[in-house]
Amino acid sequence: MNLRYILTGGPGAGKSTLLQALSDAGIATQPESGRAIIREQQQQGGNALPWADRLAFAMRMLERDIDGWKVHENATAPVLFDRGIPDSLGYLQLCGLDAPPRMTNAVRDCRYAPRVFFAPPWRDIYRQDDERRQRWDEAAATARVMLRLYRACGYQVVMVPPLTAAARARWLRARLITG
Repeated sequence: MNLRYILTGGPGAGKSTLLQALSDAGIATQPESGRAIIREQQQQGGNALPWADRLAFAMRMLERDIDGWKVHENATAPVLFDRGIPDSLGYLQLCGLDAPPRMTNAVRDCRYAPRVFFAPPWRDIYRQDDERRQRWDEAAATARVMLRLYRACGYQVVMVPPLTAAARARWLRARLITG
């Protein structure tokens, strides 16, 4: 049984806060690769950044996400991923860049649980920062692309309701435990 679940959506929809609440409740989580790569590239003076070399950024996300997927291959309890391998493909679509075969193959071959949890855009909590530079309209457009992409990849998308972090965590945890 595949117990690797994805939590995705647009930037600033409360995914990381929700994952932290779930982690605090004992659910295994896999952090988002994009923010970690941005921090690393900024510290190293690298250019694999969404505002510099977008393809290099996407490929680094892909490789890190494949590694995370493999780590949890034999999970015996649910693991919730902050974004998944298809998000890299969606990112390239947003940038108008073609996906390398390695990426399309990974999206096809590295499958997660059939249900994907989707945090829709939520303007009241959206904030820009040093790593999230998208304007609100760009964040909402990202969410639309990710929603279409996950459905096109054959996943059942389950919308996460706009609740407090604690209430969202209880809601999602119940769906992970009960299937």
